[in-house]
Amino acid sequence: MKRPLIEACVDSYASAMAASRAGADRLELCAHLVIGGTTPTHALFRQVQRGSGVPINVLIRPRFGDFLYTEPELEEMCEEIAAFRDLGANGVVIGALTPDGELDLAQMRRMLACAGQMEVTLHRAFDMTRDPFRALEDAVSLGCRTILSSGQAANAALGAPLLAKLNEQAAGRIDLMAGCGVKKANIAQIAAQTGITTFHTTGRKGSVDSGMRYRKEGVSMGLPSLSEYELWLTDEAEFRACAEAVHALGTPGAQA
Repeated sequence: MKRPLIEACVDSYASAMAASRAGADRLELCAHLVIGGTTPTHALFRQVQRGSGVPINVLIRPRFGDFLYTEPELEEMCEEIAAFRDLGANGVVIGALTPDGELDLAQMRRMLACAGQMEVTLHRAFDMTRDPFRALEDAVSLGCRTILSSGQAANAALGAPLLAKLNEQAAGRIDLMAGCGVKKANIAQIAAQTGITTFHTTGRKGSVDSGMRYRKEGVSMGLPSLSEYELWLTDEAEFRACAEAVHALGTPGAQA
């Protein structure tokens, strides 16, 4: 059986360090996870690179929203990929779609060419494709190492039936990584249902209250639905529990 692996999805130095201490095998470094994640700064990457000692894959996503990219957005993503490659990233996490919900093979090839020898993960743009079985074959043909997916469902537990079919189809040619809603309580069940032993989680238990004592009411700096006075951070104990659950999948009888 392939060695189990847990990837921490983090968007701050604090979260990256917590996940690293708690047993993360790899980091997916992002910015702004509250809106699904965007490309992090080079400064944050260098901080985490110095402090973590864990391989870092970098999310390349120029904005919130769909995965239908203009030529200027593609140029931006290609430049970012090359920059993170030169900074020593282990890999990049990318995805681009056509208006009809298929992988945009031309845009993907351009990004992969910039990645060079780095690992490439196809992110959850995969979950927005019309035909996931075709998208999997496209990802294999492109040379992607990993597909991050919730099984085209609201979370990986609900998407387990499709993830099981995709993992069977992959047949070791590409790694399926279950993500979205992955918790210590459902890791063993998802693994048993799907055969997947690679997992992706933030390891959050909830939001953390801001240290601000003075709080201005009625003023929002961003989305009105989000409080200015709560932080989303990886919880070290929660992530450690997830890591232990994933690593236990490598022991005999763990998925029974």
